Parts: sequence; C-alpha cells; structure tokens
Amino acid sequence: MNKLFNGVYRGKKVLVTGHTGFKGSWLSLWLNKLGAEVIGYAIDVPTQPNHFELLNLGITSIMGDVLDKEKIFKTIEAQQPDIVFHLAAQSLVRKSYRKPIETIETNIMGTANILESCRKNKHVKAIVIITSDKCYQNREWARGYKETDALGGDDPYSASKGSADLIAAAYRQSFFNLNEYGKSHTTLLATARAGNVIGGGDWAADRLIPDIMRAADKNEAVIIRNPHATRPWQHVLEPLSGYLQLGWKLLSGKKEFSDNWNFGPPDGSVLAVLQVIAQAKQQWDKINYEIKENFADFHEAKLLKLDSTKARERLKWKNVWDSKKTSKKTIDWYKNYYQNAKVVSDQDLHNYIQDAKQLSIEWANI
Repeated sequence: MNKLFNGVYRGKKVLVTGHTGFKGSWLSLWLNKLGAEVIGYAIDVPTQPNHFELLNLGITSIMGDVLDKEKIFKTIEAQQPDIVFHLAAQSLVRKSYRKPIETIETNIMGTANILESCRKNKHVKAIVIITSDKCYQNREWARGYKETDALGGDDPYSASKGSADLIAAAYRQSFFNLNEYGKSHTTLLATARAGNVIGGGDWAADRLIPDIMRAADKNEAVIIRNPHATRPWQHVLEPLSGYLQLGWKLLSGKKEFSDNWNFGPPDGSVLAVLQVIAQAKQQWDKINYEIKENFADFHEAKLLKLDSTKARERLKWKNVWDSKKTSKKTIDWYKNYYQNAKVVSDQDLHNYIQDAKQLSIEWANI
C-alpha cells in the first residue's frame, strides 16, 4: 500500500489536525497504511463510541485546541511535519446556531493559527486546508458550484468556512506566493472542499446516517426534519483520496496545484434525504423513520452540490464508489459493529483501493 500516491507519504511526517473526528480518523488510518509518521492534534475525542479509538492506530496523538496559538506553534516546531492536513473544526450547522462565537473562533482563528505556525516553520512543505461545500454563497442553483463562484454563508457555520477559505487564500497570496516559491519560501498551500460524507464510524450529533444507525440499534424510528433536502452524498474515502492526491502533488513541488479544489460526487450521487434512507433500509430492515418537518429553528439549505470538473481534469481525481455501493459499505460497517462488535475499516479501505485500481485511477496505479 505504501506505493500508492507514488510512495510520496512513505517515511514522511504528517500532521493531521482533528484526527479524532470522523474524517480525521479515516485519514489517519490511510496515512498510517501509506507508511507515514502520523501526528494527530485535536481538542478531544468528540464522541463515544469513537472511530479513532476503535482503530487503535498507535500514532502520536496530541490533545490541544487550535485556538491555543502557543501550543500549535510548539507542536509544529517540535514535530517538524513535511505536510499538514488541517481538518479540525466545529463542523455542525445546527451547533453553529447554538454556539456561533465558538464556531467562528474555531473555524476562522483556528485556521489562521495553523497557517501562521506553518509560516514560521521552514520545514513544512505542503498545507492542505479542508473547508466545506458550504463555503460557497448558496443560491440554491441546480448546477454545481465551481471554485470560481463567490464564497459566503447565511449561517454561522457556512460563513466561518467561507472565511477560512478566504484566510487561506490571503496567506497563499501574501506569504506562500507562487512567484516566490523556491526563493523566499518552499511551502505550497491548497484548500479542499467536499460535500456530505458518510461511512462507518461517524457518531456525530445531527447527522443523518449516525442518527439512523443509533435509532436502528435501539429499534426506534429516526426523526427526519428535512426529508426533501438534497445533498451530494459520498463515502468518506472519496474526498480523502482527493486530499491525498492533492498532498502528493504539493509535496512533489507542483506549484500549479496550490489552489482551491472541489471533491464532490457525480450528479447520480446527489440525493434527497428520503432517497438516502430508502437505500439504507434496503441494507438493514431495522431502519425506520418518522417525518416531523421543522424549518422554524434555523435556516438550512435545501439544494447544494459541487462541480468537481477541475479536480477530474487537472488533478486526474475520480470517484470510485457510486451511491448504492457507498450506502451498502456504510450500512454494512455499522451492522458489523452493532451486531458483531467488528470494525471493518481496514477491509473497506482495502476494497476501495482495489476498486480504484480496477478503474485505473492515477494514485492507485503508480
């Protein structure tokens, strides 16, 4: 496995912020398999159960807040990472209404603290800042949003993610300018935007699949508040392959990839909430739901998807699993966990890589 992505991660020191979260834990697993020396930095273990703890990777795990400027600086100075993947964030829209200041501080100043610490450390060669599809000013367009569309947000979470993207762009222009690469600095910076990711090991509150799985385990009906909302659903490994592909190019000194990138699913994977539940129910008959529409407590976009043409054409990134396989892999993961006390993340990763090889995707066929 350590030959994937041209073997660029083998022996590299990689800092992953938010490594105890859903996406961060899967990314840490994959990097570990790639032969990287992974250092995780996170404020806490966000849920019980927790995917990161279940994986038991044995990586360096540092508990700290991204708002702690001194600790971040000291961590990067002590660890001397080659590349930083910044995923640490307050990532829940509903929570952003309850705790707007916490969301804004964490997502904006946390990102700025990471960037500033990397600026002061000459060893860091690449930075990938993970934002969100919600960083775009959502016009409820039928078409997908492109990297050139306006950033913005009507809720604290979306606004904070748009702002984080703008902060990253400012650092790229001011301190990691491509015209100065190899002269005044040797760091390449990119941002990555993905949609709603699903997969095994997510237990966050107010997320569709975790809510469905918790209810099914208790033989209860999950409450659906926005059944017709449409989202770009994809397996968590899909955008992660994009982040790793992007990191590979940056570590290889390809400065044309120091840019903004969308990693969304194809149009066939853009489904309404009820369609997602229907697919899940085909995999596990314990799944039941009850609709109680509620739009009064906060604004939530009904339509949002990304246009990933740029990543497909320039980065040679491709999706591997369609919506049906994504649903099957996700529900099977939870069934294995709840019914058999098994964690099949290694198996899912192996299957994903084998399917990528069959599709002759660049990163899997070096």
